Amino acid sequence: MGRVVARRGTAAKTEARRRVPADAGVAPALSKSEATRLRILDAAARVFAQNGYADTRLSDIASEADTFAGSIYYYFESREDLVEEVLRLGVTGVFDAVRERIEAMPTGTNYRDKITAAIATHLSFTLMLNHFATANQRLFAQVPSEIRQRHIHVHRAYGEYWRKLLEGARRAGEVRRDIDLSVLRLQILGAINWTVEWYKPGKRSIEQIAAQLATTVFDGIAAG
Repeated sequence: MGRVVARRGTAAKTEARRRVPADAGVAPALSKSEATRLRILDAAARVFAQNGYADTRLSDIASEADTFAGSIYYYFESREDLVEEVLRLGVTGVFDAVRERIEAMPTGTNYRDKITAAIATHLSFTLMLNHFATANQRLFAQVPSEIRQRHIHVHRAYGEYWRKLLEGARRAGEVRRDIDLSVLRLQILGAINWTVEWYKPGKRSIEQIAAQLATTVFDGIAAG
């Protein structure tokens, strides 16, 4: 148990340092061990996103990370331990990015603009080569059920954030009262997550896709 807590503490410090603004005048000083662990995680996210759970071996990840397979065991007890951390970072990264953008919006911002910003942020995190988000979306249904059960609370926390956002929109009179918000939340997140299967950079911007999805949610598709 002590080793697991220590690893999560390192991950938390690493994540915090990665979020230091470029203009803050403080270098994100990672220790050699932290940098190696992060490099392994980044490599694992890329390989899991590309190959899926069953077809990814530790040797594949080691090759991508430019290290030895045996070295991975210094940071992670098993392949399952590694995939769990990739899953966790995939959800918490999106959650943190969405929450930070919404909280930075001016007081009094209407819910349509908040939800449009949340959609655009989730899309950006997913599509701009963020392999953690892509890996999470593709792996969650593939991993053993016990791993899914250990991570379902993270997904539920993000879903709960969206539920409160949509409930706020309803209270503000921006969403009809006859709409099932649980279904609406799943439709929005499902549409966002599915973009990894068809999005091609250059044809449409992420902001354009987000704006169209928000228009569909708030205005529908019927003419007139």
